[in-house]
Order: sequence, then structure tokens, then C-alpha cells
Amino acid sequence: MEKVSVHASERVDDLLTNDLKIIQSDEVFSFSLDAVLLGRFCYTPPKGRMIDLCTGNGVIPLLLSTRTKASIVAIEIQERLADMAKRNVELNGLGQQIRIIHGDLKDACTELGHGAFDVVTVNPPYLPIQDGEQNRNEHFAAARHEVFCTLEDVVRVSSKLVRAGGRVAMVHRPSRLVEIFGMMRAYKLEPKRIRFVHPRAGEEANMVLIEAHKDGKPELRTLPPLLVYKNKTEYCDELMELYYGKRDELIQQPED
Repeated sequence: MEKVSVHASERVDDLLTNDLKIIQSDEVFSFSLDAVLLGRFCYTPPKGRMIDLCTGNGVIPLLLSTRTKASIVAIEIQERLADMAKRNVELNGLGQQIRIIHGDLKDACTELGHGAFDVVTVNPPYLPIQDGEQNRNEHFAAARHEVFCTLEDVVRVSSKLVRAGGRVAMVHRPSRLVEIFGMMRAYKLEPKRIRFVHPRAGEEANMVLIEAHKDGKPELRTLPPLLVYKNKTEYCDELMELYYGKRDELIQQPED
């Protein structure tokens, strides 16, 4: 574990896997379950190149590093979060594998090239600007609302960054699923796997995990639903195994 600066408002949390640590602060948006699920749901090539958009404090690249030797680029537009992500990479000694870029994802193709990546992951803002009450905290507002990028921006850029046959994995809200599918198909990303996430049995899904293939043929697999809690407060066995390192992915990867 490398020595890095931790600011007065920050803390160092344990990711509970592979001895990974993560710097966080209550003053900015901390990672939550959706990021963990995406990092464990997406396909990971044994080697090659991956990119994580809207990376925040870098939690998804950290989790991906436990599953693959591929090089990982991550982009974050908010300077404070990008700095935190860079220090998280340094803290965990992952500088040879993970590169953090402070910048706008809409400029990514110019800097990084078209079709340069095998896999794109993204945990984007869920709410259009006009929907919902925006938080007065600019960091929370940008994490939840499409302040810096729209859903179309995310899908368009993802399609440009990923190679033909490559994969794009996203976590989002089920209420926007039809919009997401339509946008993906418009940009030549064919949805191939989805998994709905429900808080508990009998409750409506509040998250959906989606994987699409660039230039793929139509064929969608709907995976078994993931129930987060098996009672009021206790995580289901699958999540407990993920959090405590007994497994590093949500389900067995599908055959190519």
C-alpha cells in the first residue's frame, strides 16, 4: 500500500476485496451498490484495453483490477473526484494498470481514438436535468443529473470508443430502459445481457445492468433477477460473497 495524501475531509475505506482501500469524502458523492454491481457484472478480457466513463473516485477501475490484467483508462470531469481517483490508484499501487484522465468524456475519442477499447463501462447520471430535485451540492447534482453529459452523449461516445465486437456495460434505472435500448441500437450497440436488481422479493426493480455488443446480432438474454436483501437488512448470499471476496463476478460469463 502506497503512502498518499488524504485531505482533512476525507477518509480511507476498505473495499473488502484484495486488500483494496478507497479514499472517500462526505462532501462529494461516494460510490454505492450500483458501481460495485457494474464492476462485477461486466465482461473482463484477460488482457487488452478497458475504459470506465464517469468514473467518480475510481471505484470501478479498482474493482476491475481484481478481475483482469487489461490496461484500464478512466475519465472523470469533476476535478476534485478525478484527483481522488488518481490518489486511489496510487494508494493501491495500481499505476501500471490504471490511468485516470481529468476531462470531458465527449472529448475522449479525439484523445484516445475510435475503436481503441475492448470493453467500455459506465455508471452515468440517471436523471435528466428537468427531472427530479437537483441537489445544491454540485458534486451530488452532477452524479445524479445529466449536468455534464446526457444519456445520448454516453451511448454515442461508448459506441465510438469500443471496437467492433467489443462490449459496453452500463448500470441505470429500469424506468429509462426503453430509451436506453433505442439509443444503443441507434449507435450500433446491440443489447445482449440484462439483469434487473430488486431491493427485496416482491419489490419493483430499482436498477438494471445492461451489456451491449458493438455491431452485434439481435439476441437478448434476461438473467435471473438479483435480490439485494434476503430480509429487511441482510444482504443476499451472492452479494455477501462479492463483498467478502469469495467471488469476483456476479454470474458466470456467457460463452462468446
